[in-house]
Amino acid sequence: MRVSEKGAEDISYLAPLFNAAAAYRAEDHFMLLPEPAARSSLAADDRPLKSWGAAKFVRSSFAAGLMHVEALTKLVVVAGQIDPYSPWTLLRGAQENFATAVWLLDGKDRAERQHRALTLWAEDFRNRAQHEADVKHVVTGPKEKTGWQRHEEIKQLADDLGLPKLPRPSAGDIIFAAASAAGLNPERTRASWRVASGFAHGRIWPNLRASEPRSATPTADGYLIGFVVDDAQLETLAKACLKFLEHTARRYEARNTP
Repeated sequence: MRVSEKGAEDISYLAPLFNAAAAYRAEDHFMLLPEPAARSSLAADDRPLKSWGAAKFVRSSFAAGLMHVEALTKLVVVAGQIDPYSPWTLLRGAQENFATAVWLLDGKDRAERQHRALTLWAEDFRNRAQHEADVKHVVTGPKEKTGWQRHEEIKQLADDLGLPKLPRPSAGDIIFAAASAAGLNPERTRASWRVASGFAHGRIWPNLRASEPRSATPTADGYLIGFVVDDAQLETLAKACLKFLEHTARRYEARNTP
């Protein structure tokens, strides 16, 4: 970790992201992005999609990203703890959240944006159906439908609108496309996300590519290596999160103007 002149860990490179997220913080909650204005392009995109518009996902993803950044802020600033895993895990969540919002807002035309929105809704209902199967959920209400039934409704809506077949969304593809739209290097941004995902899942290889060895303790089988966070690579991830956050806010405001 970087060390300041006072001997403390230098996490100043995280401050711009922390400050950007804090701008949405009220006393006891975060301020959400507004609902689409009636005559905005956001509303025009969503109108044919009925209850399954993009704006709901953009607002939800943006809020989730803010919460991930807030959690890291408290971990670093309040608790003063930077372990080799948590910062990557939290920023990885924030990056996926903000990138998803960018991806939904920046399709090349209305049809592509609608297709992206329905792709996420279909995956959302597929995941819901999987959970319902795990817990043996039984439909009881007269108007209640299962996740799979809603999934089929989404597919039918896409057909009715003449949109292409809905694929399974790929987080890596979303990160890549969002980075291109936001003016980031897509390969470098996706590579940073891969490292963060590796740490989040407790994989071994990220320690070799995004950690700094600081100690070696002899053991019966060799040495136990102590790693710390590679600040340069964590900074790359934090900057990408900030770029996605700012791009989402600008694009949402622009497309929500009647």
